[in-house]
Amino acid sequence: MPASPVPPLRLDLPPAPRGLARLWRLAVLAVLGFASGLPLALTGQAMQAWLTVEGVDLATIGFLSLVGLPYTFKFLWAPLMDRFELPWLGRRRGWLVLTQLALAGALVWMAATGPAASTWAFALLALLVALLSASQDVVIDAYSADVLPAAERGLGSSLKVLGYRLAMILSGGVALIWTDGAQGGGWSWPEVYRLMALIMVGAAVLSAVALPRLPDVPRPDGIARNDLIGFVAVVAAAAAGVLLTDQLLNPLAHALVEVLAAGTPADPAAQALRGKWADVLGLLLGMAVTLPLAAWAARAARFDTLLGGLRDYFGQPGAWAFLAFIVLYKLGDAFAGSLMTPFLLKAMAFSSAEVGLVNKIIGLWLTLAGALVGGLLMLRLGLWRALVLFGLLQMASNLGFWWLAVNGAGALPGLEIPAFDWGLVRLASATRVDGGLLMVVAGENLSGGMGTAAFVAFLMSLTSQRYTATQYALLSAFSAIGRVWVGPMAGVLVESIGWPDFFLLSTAAALPALWLLWRLRQPLLALETPAAGTPADD
Repeated sequence: MPASPVPPLRLDLPPAPRGLARLWRLAVLAVLGFASGLPLALTGQAMQAWLTVEGVDLATIGFLSLVGLPYTFKFLWAPLMDRFELPWLGRRRGWLVLTQLALAGALVWMAATGPAASTWAFALLALLVALLSASQDVVIDAYSADVLPAAERGLGSSLKVLGYRLAMILSGGVALIWTDGAQGGGWSWPEVYRLMALIMVGAAVLSAVALPRLPDVPRPDGIARNDLIGFVAVVAAAAAGVLLTDQLLNPLAHALVEVLAAGTPADPAAQALRGKWADVLGLLLGMAVTLPLAAWAARAARFDTLLGGLRDYFGQPGAWAFLAFIVLYKLGDAFAGSLMTPFLLKAMAFSSAEVGLVNKIIGLWLTLAGALVGGLLMLRLGLWRALVLFGLLQMASNLGFWWLAVNGAGALPGLEIPAFDWGLVRLASATRVDGGLLMVVAGENLSGGMGTAAFVAFLMSLTSQRYTATQYALLSAFSAIGRVWVGPMAGVLVESIGWPDFFLLSTAAALPALWLLWRLRQPLLALETPAAGTPADD
Protein backbone atom coordinates (compact mmCIF):
# COMPACT_ATOMS: atom_id res chain seq x y z
CA MET A 1 0.00 0.00 0.00
CA PRO A 2 1.50 3.40 -0.87
CA ALA A 3 2.62 5.65 1.96
CA SER A 4 -0.13 7.93 3.21
CA PRO A 5 0.15 11.52 2.02
CA VAL A 6 -0.71 12.60 5.57
CA PRO A 7 2.46 12.49 7.71
CA PRO A 8 2.05 10.30 10.81
CA LEU A 9 1.54 12.16 14.07
CA ARG A 10 4.68 11.98 16.23
CA LEU A 11 3.61 11.09 19.75
CA ASP A 12 6.66 9.05 20.75
CA LEU A 13 8.42 9.46 24.05
CA PRO A 14 11.87 11.14 23.90
CA PRO A 15 14.76 8.77 23.15
CA ALA A 16 15.79 6.83 26.26
CA PRO A 17 19.04 5.12 27.24
CA ARG A 18 19.28 1.57 25.94
CA GLY A 19 18.55 -0.10 29.32
CA LEU A 20 15.55 2.11 29.99
CA ALA A 21 14.24 1.56 26.46
CA ARG A 22 14.35 -2.19 27.05
CA LEU A 23 12.51 -1.87 30.37
CA TRP A 24 9.91 0.35 28.70
CA ARG A 25 9.34 -2.15 25.87
CA LEU A 26 8.80 -4.93 28.39
CA ALA A 27 6.50 -2.79 30.56
CA VAL A 28 4.46 -1.85 27.48
CA LEU A 29 4.03 -5.55 26.65
CA ALA A 30 2.64 -6.21 30.13
CA VAL A 31 0.12 -3.37 29.73
CA LEU A 32 -0.88 -4.57 26.26
CA GLY A 33 -1.36 -8.06 27.68
CA PHE A 34 -3.67 -6.52 30.28
CA ALA A 35 -5.66 -4.72 27.56
CA SER A 36 -5.91 -8.00 25.63
CA GLY A 37 -7.19 -10.03 28.59
CA LEU A 38 -9.70 -7.53 29.97
CA PRO A 39 -12.56 -7.98 27.41
CA LEU A 40 -12.39 -11.80 27.33
CA ALA A 41 -14.28 -12.44 30.59
CA LEU A 42 -16.70 -9.63 29.76
CA THR A 43 -18.07 -11.78 26.90
CA GLY A 44 -17.38 -15.04 28.78
CA GLN A 45 -17.66 -15.96 32.44
CA ALA A 46 -18.46 -12.47 33.78
CA MET A 47 -21.24 -12.21 31.20
CA GLN A 48 -22.47 -15.67 32.25
CA ALA A 49 -22.64 -14.47 35.86
CA TRP A 50 -24.69 -11.45 34.78
CA LEU A 51 -27.03 -13.66 32.73
CA THR A 52 -27.38 -16.10 35.65
CA VAL A 53 -28.30 -13.30 38.04
CA GLU A 54 -30.92 -12.12 35.52
CA GLY A 55 -32.48 -15.62 35.48
CA VAL A 56 -31.57 -16.59 31.90
CA ASP A 57 -31.85 -20.39 31.39
CA LEU A 58 -28.79 -22.63 30.97
CA ALA A 59 -29.43 -23.55 27.33
CA THR A 60 -29.64 -19.88 26.35
CA ILE A 61 -26.46 -19.09 28.31
CA GLY A 62 -24.78 -21.96 26.47
CA PHE A 63 -25.87 -20.63 23.08
CA LEU A 64 -24.63 -17.16 24.01
CA SER A 65 -21.10 -18.56 24.22
CA LEU A 66 -21.27 -18.19 20.41
CA VAL A 67 -20.59 -14.48 20.87
CA GLY A 68 -16.96 -15.64 21.06
CA LEU A 69 -17.05 -16.67 17.38
CA PRO A 70 -14.79 -13.78 16.26
CA TYR A 71 -11.92 -15.37 18.20
CA THR A 72 -12.19 -18.42 15.93
CA PHE A 73 -12.31 -16.42 12.67
CA LYS A 74 -9.87 -13.58 13.35
CA PHE A 75 -7.39 -15.03 10.84
CA LEU A 76 -9.77 -13.84 8.09
CA TRP A 77 -9.17 -10.14 8.77
CA ALA A 78 -5.67 -10.44 10.26
CA PRO A 79 -4.13 -10.03 6.75
CA LEU A 80 -5.98 -6.72 6.34
CA MET A 81 -4.61 -5.37 9.61
CA ASP A 82 -1.19 -6.53 8.46
CA ARG A 83 -1.46 -4.88 5.02
CA PHE A 84 -3.26 -1.63 5.78
CA GLU A 85 -2.26 0.99 8.32
CA LEU A 86 -4.28 3.92 9.63
CA PRO A 87 -2.76 7.42 9.29
CA TRP A 88 -1.40 9.66 12.07
CA LEU A 89 -0.12 7.16 14.61
CA GLY A 90 2.12 4.92 12.52
CA ARG A 91 2.36 1.17 12.09
CA ARG A 92 0.13 -0.96 14.37
CA ARG A 93 -0.59 1.88 16.82
CA GLY A 94 -3.48 3.34 14.82
CA TRP A 95 -5.29 0.00 14.82
CA LEU A 96 -4.67 -0.36 18.56
CA VAL A 97 -6.13 3.04 19.39
CA LEU A 98 -9.14 2.46 17.12
CA THR A 99 -10.00 -0.98 18.50
CA GLN A 100 -9.50 0.07 22.12
CA LEU A 101 -11.70 3.17 21.84
CA ALA A 102 -14.33 1.14 19.98
CA LEU A 103 -14.18 -1.49 22.76
CA ALA A 104 -14.82 1.21 25.36
CA GLY A 105 -17.86 2.44 23.44
CA ALA A 106 -19.25 -1.08 22.97
CA LEU A 107 -18.89 -1.89 26.69
CA VAL A 108 -20.76 1.30 27.62
CA TRP A 109 -23.47 0.29 25.15
CA MET A 110 -23.70 -3.19 26.72
CA ALA A 111 -24.03 -1.62 30.16
CA ALA A 112 -26.86 0.59 28.95
CA THR A 113 -28.73 -2.35 27.35
CA GLY A 114 -28.50 -5.26 29.80
CA PRO A 115 -29.89 -8.78 29.22
CA ALA A 116 -33.18 -8.09 31.02
CA ALA A 117 -34.37 -5.56 28.43
CA SER A 118 -33.55 -7.67 25.36
CA THR A 119 -31.42 -10.81 25.55
CA TRP A 120 -30.69 -10.89 21.83
CA ALA A 121 -29.85 -7.18 21.54
CA PHE A 122 -27.49 -7.73 24.47
CA ALA A 123 -26.02 -10.77 22.69
CA LEU A 124 -25.37 -8.75 19.51
CA LEU A 125 -23.51 -6.13 21.55
CA ALA A 126 -21.48 -8.88 23.22
CA LEU A 127 -20.67 -10.21 19.73
CA LEU A 128 -19.44 -6.72 18.78
CA VAL A 129 -17.23 -6.59 21.89
CA ALA A 130 -15.77 -10.01 20.99
CA LEU A 131 -15.15 -8.89 17.39
CA LEU A 132 -13.28 -5.78 18.55
CA SER A 133 -11.41 -7.76 21.20
CA ALA A 134 -10.27 -10.38 18.67
CA SER A 135 -9.14 -7.56 16.36
CA GLN A 136 -7.19 -5.96 19.19
CA ASP A 137 -5.53 -9.33 19.87
CA VAL A 138 -4.41 -9.56 16.23
CA VAL A 139 -2.71 -6.17 16.45
CA ILE A 140 -1.17 -6.79 19.89
CA ASP A 141 0.25 -10.16 18.80
CA ALA A 142 1.76 -8.61 15.67
CA TYR A 143 3.09 -5.55 17.56
CA SER A 144 4.68 -7.82 20.18
CA ALA A 145 6.54 -9.81 17.55
CA ASP A 146 7.65 -6.61 15.76
CA VAL A 147 8.79 -4.51 18.73
CA LEU A 148 10.82 -7.10 20.67
CA PRO A 149 14.34 -8.12 19.65
CA ALA A 150 14.81 -11.89 19.55
CA ALA A 151 16.65 -11.92 22.90
CA GLU A 152 13.71 -10.23 24.67
CA ARG A 153 10.85 -12.29 23.26
CA GLY A 154 10.83 -14.93 25.99
CA LEU A 155 10.64 -12.40 28.83
CA GLY A 156 8.29 -10.15 26.84
CA SER A 157 5.87 -13.01 26.21
CA SER A 158 5.93 -13.95 29.92
CA LEU A 159 5.11 -10.38 30.95
CA LYS A 160 2.36 -10.26 28.36
CA VAL A 161 0.83 -13.44 29.80
CA LEU A 162 1.11 -11.94 33.29
CA GLY A 163 -0.77 -8.80 32.19
CA TYR A 164 -3.36 -10.95 30.41
CA ARG A 165 -4.03 -13.03 33.52
CA LEU A 166 -4.15 -10.01 35.83
CA ALA A 167 -6.81 -8.48 33.58
CA MET A 168 -8.86 -11.69 33.75
CA ILE A 169 -8.56 -11.63 37.55
CA LEU A 170 -10.00 -8.10 37.49
CA SER A 171 -12.82 -8.59 34.96
CA GLY A 172 -13.62 -12.20 35.84
CA GLY A 173 -12.82 -12.39 39.57
CA VAL A 174 -12.77 -9.03 41.33
CA ALA A 175 -15.88 -8.05 39.37
CA LEU A 176 -17.81 -10.95 40.95
CA ILE A 177 -16.83 -9.73 44.41
CA TRP A 178 -17.86 -6.18 43.50
CA THR A 179 -21.34 -7.43 42.55
CA ASP A 180 -21.88 -9.44 45.74
CA GLY A 181 -24.34 -7.35 47.73
CA ALA A 182 -23.59 -8.99 51.08
CA GLN A 183 -19.81 -9.36 51.02
CA GLY A 184 -18.48 -7.13 48.26
CA GLY A 185 -19.27 -3.65 47.09
CA GLY A 186 -22.84 -4.28 45.98
CA TRP A 187 -22.10 -2.91 42.50
CA SER A 188 -24.45 -3.53 39.61
CA TRP A 189 -23.15 -5.26 36.49
CA PRO A 190 -23.71 -2.12 34.35
CA GLU A 191 -21.42 -0.21 36.75
CA VAL A 192 -18.74 -2.88 36.35
CA TYR A 193 -18.92 -2.72 32.55
CA ARG A 194 -18.72 1.08 32.56
CA LEU A 195 -15.56 0.90 34.69
CA MET A 196 -14.02 -1.60 32.26
CA ALA A 197 -14.83 0.80 29.42
CA LEU A 198 -12.95 3.56 31.25
CA ILE A 199 -9.93 1.28 31.62
CA MET A 200 -9.99 0.61 27.85
CA VAL A 201 -9.95 4.38 27.24
CA GLY A 202 -6.80 4.54 29.38
CA ALA A 203 -5.25 1.74 27.30
CA ALA A 204 -6.04 3.70 24.12
CA VAL A 205 -4.30 6.80 25.50
CA LEU A 206 -1.25 4.71 26.35
CA SER A 207 -1.23 3.17 22.86
CA ALA A 208 -1.37 6.64 21.28
CA VAL A 209 1.36 8.36 23.30
CA ALA A 210 3.66 5.79 24.86
CA LEU A 211 4.21 2.80 22.57
CA PRO A 212 7.61 2.61 20.84
CA ARG A 213 7.26 3.38 17.14
CA LEU A 214 7.72 0.60 14.62
CA PRO A 215 9.52 1.16 11.30
CA ASP A 216 7.29 1.24 8.23
CA VAL A 217 7.49 -1.66 5.79
CA PRO A 218 6.74 -1.60 2.03
CA ARG A 219 3.48 -3.23 0.93
CA PRO A 220 2.79 -4.31 -2.68
CA ASP A 221 -0.28 -2.57 -4.09
CA GLY A 222 -1.71 -5.57 -5.92
CA ILE A 223 -1.66 -7.97 -2.99
CA ALA A 224 -3.22 -5.38 -0.68
CA ARG A 225 -6.01 -4.81 -3.22
CA ASN A 226 -6.59 -8.54 -3.56
CA ASP A 227 -6.67 -8.91 0.23
CA LEU A 228 -9.38 -6.26 0.52
CA ILE A 229 -11.47 -7.79 -2.27
CA GLY A 230 -10.91 -11.26 -0.82
CA PHE A 231 -12.04 -10.22 2.63
CA VAL A 232 -15.23 -8.67 1.25
CA ALA A 233 -15.89 -11.89 -0.72
CA VAL A 234 -15.41 -14.04 2.39
CA VAL A 235 -17.74 -11.82 4.45
CA ALA A 236 -20.36 -12.01 1.67
CA ALA A 237 -20.04 -15.81 1.59
CA ALA A 238 -20.40 -15.99 5.37
CA ALA A 239 -23.50 -13.77 5.22
CA ALA A 240 -24.97 -16.02 2.53
CA GLY A 241 -24.27 -19.04 4.73
CA VAL A 242 -25.99 -17.42 7.71
CA LEU A 243 -29.03 -16.56 5.57
CA LEU A 244 -29.15 -20.10 4.16
CA THR A 245 -28.93 -21.53 7.67
CA ASP A 246 -31.72 -19.32 8.96
CA GLN A 247 -34.09 -19.82 6.04
CA LEU A 248 -33.45 -23.46 5.10
CA LEU A 249 -31.11 -25.50 7.30
CA ASN A 250 -32.50 -24.53 10.70
CA PRO A 251 -36.13 -25.32 9.70
CA LEU A 252 -34.85 -28.56 8.16
CA ALA A 253 -33.11 -29.46 11.44
CA HIS A 254 -36.30 -28.82 13.42
CA ALA A 255 -38.29 -30.99 10.99
CA LEU A 256 -35.73 -33.82 11.26
CA VAL A 257 -35.75 -33.73 15.07
CA GLU A 258 -39.56 -33.84 15.12
CA VAL A 259 -39.54 -36.87 12.79
CA LEU A 260 -36.97 -38.65 14.98
CA ALA A 261 -38.92 -37.75 18.13
CA ALA A 262 -42.23 -39.11 16.81
CA GLY A 263 -43.96 -41.08 19.56
CA THR A 264 -42.01 -39.47 22.43
CA PRO A 265 -43.74 -37.44 25.19
CA ALA A 266 -45.25 -34.18 23.95
CA ASP A 267 -45.20 -32.26 27.24
CA PRO A 268 -43.94 -28.64 27.01
CA ALA A 269 -40.59 -29.32 28.75
CA ALA A 270 -39.70 -32.21 26.41
CA GLN A 271 -40.80 -30.20 23.39
CA ALA A 272 -38.66 -27.22 24.45
CA LEU A 273 -35.64 -29.50 24.92
CA ARG A 274 -36.15 -31.01 21.45
CA GLY A 275 -36.24 -27.49 20.04
CA LYS A 276 -32.89 -26.72 21.63
CA TRP A 277 -31.33 -29.88 20.18
CA ALA A 278 -32.76 -28.88 16.80
CA ASP A 279 -31.06 -25.48 17.16
CA VAL A 280 -27.72 -27.25 17.82
CA LEU A 281 -28.22 -29.46 14.73
CA GLY A 282 -29.12 -26.42 12.61
CA LEU A 283 -25.99 -24.66 13.80
CA LEU A 284 -23.78 -27.61 12.85
CA LEU A 285 -25.42 -27.92 9.42
CA GLY A 286 -24.93 -24.21 8.87
CA MET A 287 -21.22 -24.41 9.64
CA ALA A 288 -20.86 -27.44 7.35
CA VAL A 289 -22.16 -25.28 4.49
CA THR A 290 -20.72 -21.86 5.40
CA LEU A 291 -17.07 -22.83 5.91
CA PRO A 292 -16.61 -24.49 2.46
CA LEU A 293 -18.49 -21.57 0.87
CA ALA A 294 -16.14 -19.04 2.52
CA ALA A 295 -13.08 -21.06 1.46
CA TRP A 296 -14.31 -21.09 -2.15
CA ALA A 297 -14.88 -17.31 -2.02
CA ALA A 298 -11.33 -16.72 -0.71
CA ARG A 299 -9.84 -18.72 -3.59
CA ALA A 300 -12.08 -17.15 -6.23
CA ALA A 301 -11.25 -13.60 -5.05
CA ARG A 302 -7.51 -14.36 -4.66
CA PHE A 303 -7.24 -13.47 -0.96
CA ASP A 304 -3.46 -13.71 -1.43
CA THR A 305 -2.03 -13.14 2.06
CA LEU A 306 -4.52 -15.52 3.67
CA LEU A 307 -4.09 -18.15 0.94
CA GLY A 308 -0.29 -17.81 0.99
CA GLY A 309 -0.17 -18.31 4.76
CA LEU A 310 -2.46 -21.33 4.50
CA ARG A 311 -0.43 -22.86 1.65
CA ASP A 312 2.76 -22.39 3.64
CA TYR A 313 1.28 -24.03 6.74
CA PHE A 314 -0.39 -26.94 4.94
CA GLY A 315 2.82 -27.55 2.99
CA GLN A 316 4.48 -29.02 6.07
CA PRO A 317 4.17 -32.75 6.89
CA GLY A 318 1.35 -33.64 9.28
CA ALA A 319 -0.35 -30.23 8.95
CA TRP A 320 -3.91 -31.62 8.99
CA ALA A 321 -3.19 -33.91 11.93
CA PHE A 322 -1.64 -31.01 13.82
CA LEU A 323 -4.73 -28.90 13.12
CA ALA A 324 -7.00 -31.66 14.46
CA PHE A 325 -4.83 -31.89 17.57
CA ILE A 326 -5.06 -28.11 18.09
CA VAL A 327 -8.86 -28.35 18.13
CA LEU A 328 -8.98 -31.45 20.36
CA TYR A 329 -6.27 -30.84 22.98
CA LYS A 330 -8.32 -28.39 25.06
CA LEU A 331 -11.72 -29.85 24.16
CA GLY A 332 -12.28 -31.66 27.47
CA ASP A 333 -11.26 -28.54 29.38
CA ALA A 334 -13.56 -26.45 27.17
CA PHE A 335 -16.53 -28.72 27.89
CA ALA A 336 -15.96 -28.64 31.66
CA GLY A 337 -15.40 -24.88 31.72
CA SER A 338 -18.09 -23.80 29.26
CA LEU A 339 -20.78 -23.39 31.93
CA MET A 340 -18.60 -23.23 35.03
CA THR A 341 -20.02 -19.98 36.40
CA PRO A 342 -23.70 -21.09 36.21
CA PHE A 343 -22.69 -24.47 37.70
CA LEU A 344 -21.02 -22.88 40.72
CA LEU A 345 -23.56 -20.08 41.24
CA LYS A 346 -26.80 -21.88 40.42
CA ALA A 347 -26.35 -25.65 40.74
CA MET A 348 -23.94 -25.56 43.70
CA ALA A 349 -25.42 -22.34 45.22
CA PHE A 350 -22.03 -20.82 46.09
CA SER A 351 -22.12 -17.06 46.67
CA SER A 352 -20.71 -14.59 44.12
CA ALA A 353 -17.98 -13.58 46.57
CA GLU A 354 -16.96 -17.23 47.13
CA VAL A 355 -16.86 -17.98 43.41
CA GLY A 356 -14.98 -14.74 42.73
CA LEU A 357 -12.38 -15.53 45.39
CA VAL A 358 -11.82 -19.19 44.56
CA ASN A 359 -12.63 -19.78 40.90
CA LYS A 360 -11.51 -16.41 39.57
CA ILE A 361 -8.82 -14.89 41.81
CA ILE A 362 -7.19 -17.89 43.53
CA GLY A 363 -7.85 -20.02 40.45
CA LEU A 364 -6.19 -17.61 38.02
CA TRP A 365 -3.14 -17.23 40.25
CA LEU A 366 -2.94 -21.03 40.32
CA THR A 367 -3.13 -21.01 36.52
CA LEU A 368 -0.10 -18.70 36.47
CA ALA A 369 1.69 -21.03 38.87
CA GLY A 370 0.76 -23.99 36.67
CA ALA A 371 2.07 -22.22 33.57
CA LEU A 372 5.36 -21.44 35.36
CA VAL A 373 5.74 -24.99 36.66
CA GLY A 374 4.79 -26.35 33.24
CA GLY A 375 7.42 -24.19 31.55
CA LEU A 376 10.10 -25.38 33.97
CA LEU A 377 9.08 -29.03 33.57
CA MET A 378 9.20 -28.68 29.80
CA LEU A 379 12.91 -27.92 30.03
CA ARG A 380 13.37 -31.50 31.24
CA LEU A 381 10.46 -33.28 29.59
CA GLY A 382 10.53 -31.81 26.09
CA LEU A 383 7.43 -30.84 24.11
CA TRP A 384 5.88 -34.24 23.37
CA ARG A 385 6.20 -35.73 26.86
CA ALA A 386 4.96 -32.49 28.41
CA LEU A 387 1.87 -32.50 26.17
CA VAL A 388 1.14 -36.11 27.19
CA LEU A 389 1.61 -35.57 30.94
CA PHE A 390 -0.26 -32.28 31.09
CA GLY A 391 -3.04 -33.66 28.87
CA LEU A 392 -3.57 -36.54 31.31
CA LEU A 393 -3.66 -34.11 34.25
CA GLN A 394 -6.20 -31.91 32.43
CA MET A 395 -8.42 -34.93 31.83
CA ALA A 396 -8.16 -36.05 35.46
CA SER A 397 -9.08 -32.57 36.71
CA ASN A 398 -12.50 -32.85 35.03
CA LEU A 399 -13.29 -35.75 37.35
CA GLY A 400 -12.95 -33.29 40.22
CA PHE A 401 -16.01 -31.40 38.98
CA TRP A 402 -17.89 -34.69 38.65
CA TRP A 403 -17.01 -35.40 42.30
CA LEU A 404 -18.21 -31.91 43.33
CA ALA A 405 -21.50 -32.33 41.42
CA VAL A 406 -22.12 -35.71 43.11
CA ASN A 407 -21.06 -34.82 46.68
CA GLY A 408 -22.19 -31.19 46.81
CA ALA A 409 -20.94 -28.40 49.04
CA GLY A 410 -19.55 -29.14 52.50
CA ALA A 411 -18.02 -32.53 51.67
CA LEU A 412 -14.54 -31.33 52.72
CA PRO A 413 -13.47 -28.94 55.50
CA GLY A 414 -13.42 -25.35 54.34
CA LEU A 415 -11.11 -22.38 54.73
CA GLU A 416 -12.03 -18.99 56.17
CA ILE A 417 -10.91 -15.90 54.26
CA PRO A 418 -10.71 -12.92 56.66
CA ALA A 419 -12.41 -9.64 55.85
CA PHE A 420 -10.28 -7.11 53.97
CA ASP A 421 -10.55 -3.73 52.31
CA TRP A 422 -7.89 -2.97 49.69
CA GLY A 423 -9.69 -0.01 48.19
CA LEU A 424 -10.07 -1.62 44.77
CA VAL A 425 -11.82 -4.66 46.26
CA ARG A 426 -13.14 -5.49 49.70
CA LEU A 427 -14.73 -8.33 51.63
CA ALA A 428 -17.20 -7.00 54.20
CA SER A 429 -16.86 -9.95 56.59
CA ALA A 430 -14.94 -13.18 56.89
CA THR A 431 -16.06 -15.64 54.17
CA ARG A 432 -15.85 -19.40 54.48
CA VAL A 433 -14.60 -21.05 51.30
CA ASP A 434 -15.79 -24.57 50.60
CA GLY A 435 -12.97 -27.13 50.79
CA GLY A 436 -14.24 -29.21 47.88
CA LEU A 437 -14.54 -26.12 45.67
CA LEU A 438 -11.00 -25.07 46.57
CA MET A 439 -9.56 -28.54 45.87
CA VAL A 440 -11.31 -28.93 42.52
CA VAL A 441 -10.50 -25.43 41.29
CA ALA A 442 -6.86 -25.82 42.37
CA GLY A 443 -6.49 -29.06 40.40
CA GLU A 444 -8.23 -27.68 37.32
CA ASN A 445 -6.25 -24.45 37.18
CA LEU A 446 -2.84 -25.96 37.92
CA SER A 447 -3.28 -28.64 35.24
CA GLY A 448 -4.81 -26.12 32.83
CA GLY A 449 -1.88 -23.75 33.29
CA MET A 450 0.60 -26.55 32.60
CA GLY A 451 -1.34 -27.64 29.53
CA THR A 452 -1.48 -24.09 28.23
CA ALA A 453 2.30 -23.64 28.62
CA ALA A 454 2.99 -26.73 26.51
CA PHE A 455 0.23 -25.93 24.02
CA VAL A 456 1.50 -22.39 23.37
CA ALA A 457 5.01 -23.75 22.79
CA PHE A 458 3.51 -26.18 20.27
CA LEU A 459 1.71 -23.38 18.39
CA MET A 460 4.89 -21.31 18.28
CA SER A 461 6.80 -24.20 16.73
CA LEU A 462 4.33 -24.44 13.81
CA THR A 463 4.49 -20.85 12.49
CA SER A 464 6.61 -19.65 9.59
CA GLN A 465 8.50 -16.36 9.98
CA ARG A 466 7.13 -15.16 6.64
CA TYR A 467 3.49 -15.50 7.71
CA THR A 468 3.74 -15.29 11.51
CA ALA A 469 0.75 -12.97 12.07
CA THR A 470 -1.62 -14.77 9.69
CA GLN A 471 -0.61 -18.28 10.72
CA TYR A 472 -0.59 -17.58 14.44
CA ALA A 473 -4.02 -15.97 14.14
CA LEU A 474 -5.19 -19.09 12.26
CA LEU A 475 -3.79 -21.58 14.76
CA SER A 476 -4.89 -19.67 17.86
CA ALA A 477 -8.33 -19.27 16.27
CA PHE A 478 -8.60 -23.04 15.83
CA SER A 479 -7.49 -23.50 19.44
CA ALA A 480 -10.48 -21.35 20.49
CA ILE A 481 -12.99 -23.53 18.61
CA GLY A 482 -13.61 -25.77 21.62
CA ARG A 483 -14.06 -22.84 24.01
CA VAL A 484 -16.62 -21.19 21.72
CA TRP A 485 -18.43 -24.04 20.01
CA VAL A 486 -19.07 -26.46 22.87
CA GLY A 487 -21.22 -23.89 24.70
CA PRO A 488 -24.46 -24.42 22.76
CA MET A 489 -24.19 -28.20 23.07
CA ALA A 490 -23.10 -28.01 26.72
CA GLY A 491 -26.18 -26.11 27.84
CA VAL A 492 -28.55 -28.55 26.16
CA LEU A 493 -26.56 -31.56 27.44
CA VAL A 494 -26.77 -30.38 31.04
CA GLU A 495 -30.54 -29.97 30.76
CA SER A 496 -30.75 -33.45 29.18
CA ILE A 497 -28.40 -35.59 31.33
CA GLY A 498 -27.58 -33.52 34.44
CA TRP A 499 -24.31 -32.16 35.79
CA PRO A 500 -22.57 -35.41 36.96
CA ASP A 501 -22.93 -37.20 33.61
CA PHE A 502 -21.99 -33.99 31.81
CA PHE A 503 -18.63 -33.86 33.62
CA LEU A 504 -18.01 -37.55 32.89
CA LEU A 505 -18.64 -36.79 29.22
CA SER A 506 -16.21 -33.84 29.38
CA THR A 507 -13.58 -36.23 30.76
CA ALA A 508 -14.13 -38.64 27.87
CA ALA A 509 -13.85 -35.71 25.40
CA ALA A 510 -10.13 -35.47 26.27
CA LEU A 511 -9.37 -39.00 25.04
CA PRO A 512 -9.25 -38.36 21.24
CA ALA A 513 -6.49 -35.75 21.69
CA LEU A 514 -4.39 -38.14 23.78
CA TRP A 515 -4.81 -40.87 21.14
CA LEU A 516 -3.82 -38.44 18.37
CA LEU A 517 -0.89 -37.23 20.47
CA TRP A 518 0.47 -40.78 20.61
CA ARG A 519 0.12 -41.11 16.82
CA LEU A 520 1.98 -37.79 16.32
CA ARG A 521 4.93 -38.68 18.51
CA GLN A 522 7.62 -38.58 15.82
CA PRO A 523 6.47 -35.33 14.10
CA LEU A 524 6.19 -33.64 17.50
CA LEU A 525 9.63 -34.78 18.59
CA ALA A 526 10.95 -33.19 15.38
CA LEU A 527 9.42 -29.85 16.40
CA GLU A 528 11.28 -29.66 19.73
CA THR A 529 13.36 -26.61 18.89
CA PRO A 530 13.17 -23.19 20.60
CA ALA A 531 10.74 -20.75 18.95
CA ALA A 532 9.51 -17.27 19.77
CA GLY A 533 5.84 -16.37 19.84
CA THR A 534 2.96 -14.93 21.72
CA PRO A 535 0.25 -16.47 23.89
CA ALA A 536 -2.90 -17.90 22.41
CA ASP A 537 -6.58 -17.21 23.53
CA ASP A 538 -7.71 -19.88 26.09
